Parts: sequence; structure tokens; C-alpha cells
Amino acid sequence: MTRPDMALFLAMTAGSSPTPWLLSIASALARFGPWLSAAVMLGAGLRHRDERGYLLALLCMAAIASLVAHALASTLGYPRPFMLGLTPSHLPHGGSDGLPSTHATVMGLVAFGLLVRRPLRWYGLAAMVLALATGWARIHVGVHFPLDVVAGLGLAAALLTGFLALQWQLRIRLGAQPVAPPLTPPAIAPSHREKPLP
Repeated sequence: MTRPDMALFLAMTAGSSPTPWLLSIASALARFGPWLSAAVMLGAGLRHRDERGYLLALLCMAAIASLVAHALASTLGYPRPFMLGLTPSHLPHGGSDGLPSTHATVMGLVAFGLLVRRPLRWYGLAAMVLALATGWARIHVGVHFPLDVVAGLGLAAALLTGFLALQWQLRIRLGAQPVAPPLTPPAIAPSHREKPLP
């Protein structure tokens, strides 16, 4: 199979003669990168209580992004590098298709989602570094091509844009609704009060 990112993949992958210390780092990142990303979100929630509603919505959106990425990968049917015999898989992995990368999609969505909120931008920067490092790691261990990771990040950006657009539309619609009348009638001006009965 000819791919436009084949040369880049061959330069990034561990191949059949990996460097042991580099493979150890890549394997750890490939396994635990998503958990580190979740820890970043948890830290953001603990430090910024007023952002917890947004973080919860972002977490739900990440779950939806995972389902979308899986469905899209199954539809497109692009195999992973080790499935083509290009490299051994240095990470135990099933035979599901790899484009787009679900890890890159979910971690990218979390990172982009944190970056667009001013109080959470430092957390977003940390999450983006983790997303990119995990993407590299999964290429290095032979379970993804570079284009899989790039496509995952692109899908994450598209999904987050849709999520934010929907949120904006909901705010407009809710803000356009008439304000409910007060529970108690307004006070009557003293000049209009009825005179007391004799």
C-alpha cells in the first residue's frame, strides 16, 4: 500500500531494531498519555470551580469524539502499519483500522477545548504537548501512521468547532426567550393608593 506519509513513518517508527530507552518512553506515552490528559482536566477542574460545567461538557464531547473516530476509521478502512507488515507492533493492539487516530481525536479535542478558554489556556498547552507526544509515541511503536494522527487532530478541531457553534446558538436562543414575570406584583406608587375606608 502506497501512502503519502510512508517516508515520514519509516523515519519515525522504531522498526525491527528499536532503541530500547526510546521505545520504553514511547510505550509508556502510548499507554498512559490519555490518562495524563485526563489528569490535566482534573487539575483544571480542581483549580477553576467556575469552569467545571464547561469541563464536564468537554468530557462528554470527548466521549462522542471517540465514537465518531471509531466509526469513521471503520468506514474508511485504512489498516495500521503493523497490519501491513511494515513494522512489528511494539504495543499489544487489536486489528481495528487506524485512520483517524482515536487517541489523537480525543486528546486533541481536550487540548483545543482547554485552549479556547482563557482561564484554562495553560492546561490546554500541557494537554496539547501530551497529545502530540502521544501521537509520536503511537507512530514509534508501530500502531499508527503520521497521517492517522494529523487526521485525528483535524477531526478534533472540526468537532470542537461544531460543539462551540451549537453552544453559541443555544445561548442566543435561550437569551431571546421572554423574561418570566416576577412572582410578586410591583409596588403601587403612593399617589395612586386608595384612601382608607371610613
